[in-house]
Formats: sequence, C-alpha cells, structure tokens
Amino acid sequence: MSVPAPLAGLKVIEFTHMVMGPAAGAIFAALGAEVTRVEPLGGDKTRTLLGSGAGYFPMYNRHKGSIALDLKSPEGRATARALAVKADILVENFRPGALDRLGLGYDALEQDNPRLIYCSAKGFLPGPYENRTALDEVAQMMGGLAYMTGPPGRPLRAGSSVIDVAGGMFGVIGVLAALEERHRTGKGALIQTSLFETTVYLVGQHMAQLAVTGTAANPMPARISAWAIYDVFETRDDPVFIGVVTDALWESFCRIFALDDLWADESLRRNNDRVRQRDRILPQIRALMAQFTRAEVIARLDGSGLPFAPIGRPEDMFDDPHLAATGALESVTLPDGTETRLPTLPIAFDGQLLARASTLPGAG
Repeated sequence: MSVPAPLAGLKVIEFTHMVMGPAAGAIFAALGAEVTRVEPLGGDKTRTLLGSGAGYFPMYNRHKGSIALDLKSPEGRATARALAVKADILVENFRPGALDRLGLGYDALEQDNPRLIYCSAKGFLPGPYENRTALDEVAQMMGGLAYMTGPPGRPLRAGSSVIDVAGGMFGVIGVLAALEERHRTGKGALIQTSLFETTVYLVGQHMAQLAVTGTAANPMPARISAWAIYDVFETRDDPVFIGVVTDALWESFCRIFALDDLWADESLRRNNDRVRQRDRILPQIRALMAQFTRAEVIARLDGSGLPFAPIGRPEDMFDDPHLAATGALESVTLPDGTETRLPTLPIAFDGQLLARASTLPGAG
C-alpha cells in the first residue's frame, strides 16, 4: 500500500532556520509536497546545535531537499528567486524585512508569481512589537504560558518547542485555506503567523476563565481542578496519573478499588461536591495507591474507561508498543549514517499514517 500524499505535486520553497519555519515545511513534506530548503553555504547552523537543540534538524527537516546558496551574491539571489517564482508555497521565518531587502519579499515575488502563497512566520504579527526578537521561550514567558506552567512565582517554559511547532501549524492551516481560495480565484496570498499570538491563543482558555468566573486563573500546579481526582499518584515504584472526570467514572473507580465507604457517601455522588471535598478524599486515595505497584494500578484501570497514564519519558517512546503497532515512528537516516526512528505526522488518512523512511538532506 502506498503512503498517502495528499499534497503531491505542490512545490514548497523554504527560507527558514531553527524550528518554527522548518516545522511548517516538515508538515508540507510529510503530506507529500516537494519541499526544498534554501540553506547558507556550509549548511544551516541548526544542523550543529548542541544540547536541547541537537534534535531540531532531524525532527523538522525529513522528506525535504536542500540547496545551499549565498544570498548575498547576485547569483545566489537570482537562483533563489527562480525557485520562488516556480513555487506554489514559500515559507520563511527570518527577521522582519530580511527577505524584502534581498528582493525575496512577498510584494516582489507575487508580481512574477501571482499564484504564490507566501507564509511568513515571525515572533509577532504586525504591530508595536513586530521588530522585537522573539524565540519560543520569549513568547511563552510574555504570553502567559510560562506563568501557567510553573508553580506560583516560578514561571516555567513547556518541555518542548510547543509554540514554535504550533505557530508553524497555524501557518500551514493558513496556507491550506489560501490554497483552497486559490482554486476559486487563481490568486495567491500572504499568510502571517507568529509566536506571541500563538501563545495567547493557547492561553485563551485561562483568559476565558477570568471572564466567566471573575477570578484570574492560578498557575496549573496551584489550580483548583475541575475534578477532585485528577492528579499524579505515587505507587510503590513509579507514579501514575489518574483522572475521574464524570460521575459514572466515580462509580467505576470506587468499584475497581473497593472504595465502598466513599461510594456509600451520597455527598460525593456529584462531581462538584467531590471537588469541594477534595481535601478529604485525596489523602485516602493517595494512601490507597501507595499500596500498589504502577503495573498493578494500570492493570486495574486498563479497559475501565477511566483516564490514566504512566509518566513517560521521551526515550520511552522508542519502545512504546502502541506506537510500534500503529507505525507511528518512521525510519530516519541521520547525516552521519546513524539510523533512528522519529514520530511521523500524527494524522491518519483512511486509517493509514504517513510514515515512510527518509534520509536527511546533506548540507549542500
């Protein structure tokens, strides 16, 4: 069976670096588009980052081609322009005005390629902040996500480049909408996406909480949960998350763990009543879970309909049986010849994921 390629035939040119722009291009590539990255001579510096940046290039540049150009030279700019004029989609995430100064901005290119859909991914949308330098972490700190993630007084960024990736995803959504419009009008469009506005969209639920309740949301570690049992519980060995999010699941939970006394208490039959008595319920539940191993807790909960989760680490995902069974990890050959497996795009088409083997493009 061939791998689905719904965007086959579309040509995408990328002027990108780091994560946000490459993440958008990676989605187009996974969906079957022909994606070509323009890198500087010697290759994008993201290729050689250390520490937490070491995984950026392999994760977000699979299934792409690459060409190295000196955009400071007339010849390099001419080649880049020729690629852009033939493209359906252009993705860029450099500083505001950088590509305009090279003659590669939207206004310059759409004259020769009016069907071009130009996706500009920045730190901020046009406005008072647009010329500030922004990174994922800057946006998380500025937009309220770091405040909501860490305990009170200790803002903490999320544990992955969630804003870079989400911002790239919003860019893809905008491009696909413009592509549909192009089917009707024959005209391309300028699509803009940003880190800051993406962050604010993601914390919108907390803004709405203030509007609904009149009380500002507390950081997640200090929040009043909507459910009494919605937490990480220590077992005899490893912790496990358990959520009891409906009254029917409360009945199931009490039955599974023989909590006859709690089920008999009619003042706990409704969710909001349990939330009000959370301080009374939780110590008993914590003491109970501490008697079991994590495997024993999972064995009881599996198939019950109750939400639960072992606390996984990224390295655990390589051997996850569900991911192995569904083919959600695809084979990737790194530039040094090392073979690994990385997550494919988490979208199935008629039951089939898009996983296919790939080799990362050379530095050109």
